[in-house]
This record gives sequence, C-alpha cells and structure tokens, in this order.
Amino acid sequence: MHQYIHVQHQVILDLIDSKEFQRLRRIKQLGTASLTFHGAEHSRFSHSLGVYEISRRICDIFHRNYSVEKIGTGGWDDGERLITLCAALLHDVGHGPYSHTFEHIFQTNHEALTVQIICSPKTEIYQILNRVEAGFPEKVASVIQKKYPNPQVIQMISSQIDADRMDYLLRDAYFTGTEYGTFDLTRILQVIRPYQGGITFGMNGMHAVEDYIVSRYQMYVQVYFHPTSRAMEVILEHLLQRAKEVYLENKEIFSNHSPLLIPFLENHFTMDDYLRLDDGVLNTYFNHWLDESDSLLKDLSYRFLNRKPLKSCRFDKQNQEKLLQTMRSLVEKTGFNPTYYTAVHSSFDLPYDFYRPESNKQRTQIELQEKDGTLVELSKVSQLVEALAGQGQGDQRFYFPKEMVDFSLQDNYDLFSETYKQFNAHIHNGALIE
Repeated sequence: MHQYIHVQHQVILDLIDSKEFQRLRRIKQLGTASLTFHGAEHSRFSHSLGVYEISRRICDIFHRNYSVEKIGTGGWDDGERLITLCAALLHDVGHGPYSHTFEHIFQTNHEALTVQIICSPKTEIYQILNRVEAGFPEKVASVIQKKYPNPQVIQMISSQIDADRMDYLLRDAYFTGTEYGTFDLTRILQVIRPYQGGITFGMNGMHAVEDYIVSRYQMYVQVYFHPTSRAMEVILEHLLQRAKEVYLENKEIFSNHSPLLIPFLENHFTMDDYLRLDDGVLNTYFNHWLDESDSLLKDLSYRFLNRKPLKSCRFDKQNQEKLLQTMRSLVEKTGFNPTYYTAVHSSFDLPYDFYRPESNKQRTQIELQEKDGTLVELSKVSQLVEALAGQGQGDQRFYFPKEMVDFSLQDNYDLFSETYKQFNAHIHNGALIE
C-alpha cells in the first residue's frame, strides 16, 4: 500500500506493540464485506498504520513547505507532530468485532471506547502516552473527539478528505479488487497545505480532489453498500439478537462455551471485557452454536459461517410498506420466522456535503486555495462535485430467505407452491426490484 512505513518516534513503536493496538490485527476492516469480496481480509491494524503513515507524510510536507517560521500565521507548528501521529495511529483502537453490527445490538460506541482506552490508566496505551508528559493521553483523545484547539490537527485525521478516508479508500479498493476506488494520493499530497482554519488544497490540484470524491462515491455504491454484504450483516445482526433472547431462557449455554459474551448479553460490561473480544472469538462461538438445540440460533449460525446470504429487493418504503407486510406474511406461511428471516435494511451516505452549522454531524467542507490565498469551496469550481454535493446515495432493501425464490432449495415446494408463486409474483411483476 504505502511501501515502507517510517516509524520515527519510540512512542509510536511502543503504541504499535501495545496489547490494545495488537488486538486490531484480529478485527477485519470491512467486516462482512469479506464474504462478498474474498480478498478483503485486511485488518483495522493495517489500516491504522496506513493512517499514521499518510499523516506522517503530511506533517513532513507541512514542516518542509508551510511551517509557521516560513509563512507565519496559519503555518504548521511541528510541535504538533507527535500528538497528530498518535491520534492518527489510535483513531480506530476502540473498534469491536464486526464493528457496526455489534455496536447496534449491544449498544456500544467505538468512538467513546477509543477515548476510554486512551484515557484509562489501566491500559498499556495510556501508560505509554503518559510517559510523554502528564495529560498527553487526554490531549490525544481530544483530537479524536474533535475538541483539540488546532483545527489543522483535527482535519488531518477527521474531515471530508483526511488521512483516515484516503487510506481506507485506497486500501479497500486494493483488497476488494475494485479499480474505481483508486485516486491520485501523490497529487493530493503535493497540493495539500495548512491555513489558519485547518487544511486546504491548492486550486491546481482541484481535479485530484474531485477524483477522490468520485472514488469515494463509487466505493460506497459498489462495495460498502453491496447487497450481499448487507445480507450477511442482517444475518449476523439477527444471530446476535437471537443469542440475547436465548440467554434469557437458558444462561447455561453461554456459560459452557461462550463466556466472554455474557457481559454483553447482560448489558453490563467493562473495558477489559470489551478488549477480549475480536472476530475470531465470535466466530468460535458461532461454531459452538451449530450444536445447540435452539433451531434459530443453530440455523442462523450455519448461514453466517457458511455464507448463505438472504436475497433482497429494492423498494420505496413510503409507498410499499403494505406490500412488504404481505411478503412477510408469505415468508411466515412457509415456516420462516419473519423476525429473523426478513429485514428492511437502509444504507445511505453523502459523497460530499457542505458545511451545515445547524446539523448534529457537521462536515468540514473542502476548501481550495487560489494563488492569492483566497479560499473557494470545492463545489463552487467543480460541476461534478456540485452534482454530488448534498445528494444521499444508497438504497432501501427488503431481505428474505433465498428459498422463497430458488426452487432448488425448497424441500416443501408442493406444500406451499401457491405461497411461493404469490411471493415471486410480487417481485417479477415489478412491484419490487431485485
């Protein structure tokens, strides 16, 4: 990806070697997407190193060309380098197994846990950072919380074009084998520069930035929102939800072979409990559940471990809720519990947005700098970005068992043939779109 990654500070090497950071080796960057794109086995560990390396290169460029000593107000103070690099390296350290699905079921928050890991005196990461100076862990955490007083440091790691996004787009494109996710990182680093309000890009690099926005759009549409990846995410979510319900009925199951999950099933976990979980732990538990008596827990585990995705159709939620309810009823009639074998799944993202101060999640807009120092917002000079700006991309899909449309999987076709025909009619007559 970035060829040689230069580690120039002992504190960075010590952080990489910490047990909390090494845990990221065992968490896939793309979660269930690896079940669609078989090469996407890369980890949050490698991504975090990549974010560090891009941030290090930017710091070098700023120090060489735009230091406060050279350009005065708005220039880069290289005294901010270490805190920037630590925050870049640690920005994802709070991610859990199958991050976003796990968060939804067990109400965890990876950003809050990242801050907790950095600021807890119990962690190796805290102890390493605190050796720099007293209060240094809290300063690093404030960058991730977007509270640090220097906007240049924050925007290098968290903005609409930052080291985090630049690394994961290139890395995810490489490992999924999707060429359209690539963009010219070298050119972007040639035109990036600091200013008093944060980070901007030279006007002569507008097309490289534009290409980055389009690449991000393509990656979300083609990779991150892929229907099969989302189908496996639905199965995983329903599997964990079923585990919570089974636990209330029979706690002995989990005491015997899934003990590390119990604190989360009881909704009372510590940071140590959280740090012991990773993708491998959950997959091992799913394997154990293949032998359990609960038919739903057993079947959902089988479908997830053996990549048996649900099928789906796109729909307009406002106008087709009644139709979806009819289809759920047909699914139930053939013997599938609609709670676990149907789902409505929505995925939307803004490829680029303007700064909206009234929004709960404000986005720092991308600024281009003219030769005279004037700043221009990106969509004002790019018709392509203007067309994408503020436009949510994605879709809503109705998920259901593949057995409903694949006759070869239907052991009871004769018994429910009319039901299957009715279900397929709703799809094939154009009411929903596969």
